Amino acid sequence: MVVRIRMKKMGRKHRPYFRICAVDARKPRDGRVLEELGTYDPMVNETDARALLKGERIDYWLGVGAQPSDKVRVLIKKYGSKGTHLTEQQSARERMAMPKVVPEAGEPVYTRPTESEAPAESPPAEAPAADAPAADTPAPAEASTEAPAAEGEATEAKATEAKAIETKATETKATDAGEAAESTPPADATDSGDKSKKAAKKTKS
Repeated sequence: MVVRIRMKKMGRKHRPYFRICAVDARKPRDGRVLEELGTYDPMVNETDARALLKGERIDYWLGVGAQPSDKVRVLIKKYGSKGTHLTEQQSARERMAMPKVVPEAGEPVYTRPTESEAPAESPPAEAPAADAPAADTPAPAEASTEAPAAEGEATEAKATEAKAIETKATETKATDAGEAAESTPPADATDSGDKSKKAAKKTKS
């Protein structure tokens, strides 16, 4: 029987966790194990604190002839009984055991003042325009009076023009009527003239 020292996958989806075990080489990856020799958690922030091995038992199985996998061989070289990173592993374990220090939030950048903390209203400052001469102030009023006067003049000019046009129209109508009356003689005069001419012809005959 060939014994292999390899990882057995545990945990769940997106949260892997491995156990380092001595397994029969003919068994599946997650099958029956002979002995558990350590753990490996890749989700730990401290890299040197991820692997935790049983050095004496690993040395026993290696002495018997067990063959470690490539990943387990690296872990044994670093964190085994004669590993090169044992001091770093111990310091990382100590840092993880310490309580987490939460820094103070500090003062807020902006706080809304309450009604009680609202600053008192300062008295209104004297306007510098009060010392200016009073002659400058009625300028808007003068401008407003000038504008209606100009509008009134314009309306009066339009009214006079309309009246002049009306008078010219009436005069032209009167002159046209007089000329027509002069050109057409009265009907009585023409009738009397015709009768006199007829009587003269009868006397001649």
